[in-house]
Amino acid sequence: MLLAVAGGKGGCGKTTVAVNLALSLEGEVQILDCDVEEPNVHLLLTHQPAWEKPVTVSIPSFNMEKCLLCGKCSDFCQYNAVAQLPNRLLFFQELCHSCGGCRLVCPAEAIAEVERPVGVVKGCRAEGGLSLVYGVLNVGEPRPIPVVEAVRAEANPTGNVIIDVPPGASCPVVASIREVDHLLLVTEPTPMGLHDLSLMVDVARRLSLRFSVVVNRAGLGGDGVYDFCRREGIPVLMEIPYSRRIAELYSQGIPFVKAMPEWKEKFREVFQSLQEG
Repeated sequence: MLLAVAGGKGGCGKTTVAVNLALSLEGEVQILDCDVEEPNVHLLLTHQPAWEKPVTVSIPSFNMEKCLLCGKCSDFCQYNAVAQLPNRLLFFQELCHSCGGCRLVCPAEAIAEVERPVGVVKGCRAEGGLSLVYGVLNVGEPRPIPVVEAVRAEANPTGNVIIDVPPGASCPVVASIREVDHLLLVTEPTPMGLHDLSLMVDVARRLSLRFSVVVNRAGLGGDGVYDFCRREGIPVLMEIPYSRRIAELYSQGIPFVKAMPEWKEKFREVFQSLQEG
């Protein structure tokens, strides 16, 4: 089963749920950390690095000896990565989306493609028999999508895979959750939690994904999240209490199922209900 754990709001508990769920399952389990701008799953799991792969994107390389300065490449580029000056071209590689269109429209065949590194994907053997894969975007890179897609490409096609989705509801999130079997939305009973939950529900419905909710820090706020779920017909599968002990364990980098093993069965029941649903 391919299960993504998302929630919109940063700090709502996505990684907490993803890691504790993965540690609770039996058999072949892989966890993918798609928050490539700030990965943190590896901080919560004892692990041994196994491999590392670079992630590159294609960008144009301009042969100015052949260039006619006709401006067709700059006219074509919708992201303004190429700018035409009277006697030269300017190329802004961070704006390039690697479509290759500038090369196709060049009448002088003055444009070739070269690879530019944007990050890495790392694979690890983690505690509890888990396989961990996470991506790291290079500092200053504005486009995380290629690294997110490289992490997704490592998903085990035969075992259970848990995806820790980045915060927000934008392109990196969509790239992380596309074509998953189920989307588990983590929220908290606060106005901000409700706001971001509603955004993620809209994203899930636009992508035609099955989804349900886990309420983290239950007891912290009011009933707005629960009222919303009732109105929208969204099942709430689990509540994790607003607990000082759980918070202290997390601050020490300890998944709480290791210190509170009774929670493993609760996570297994949630996963089983998703498989049966």
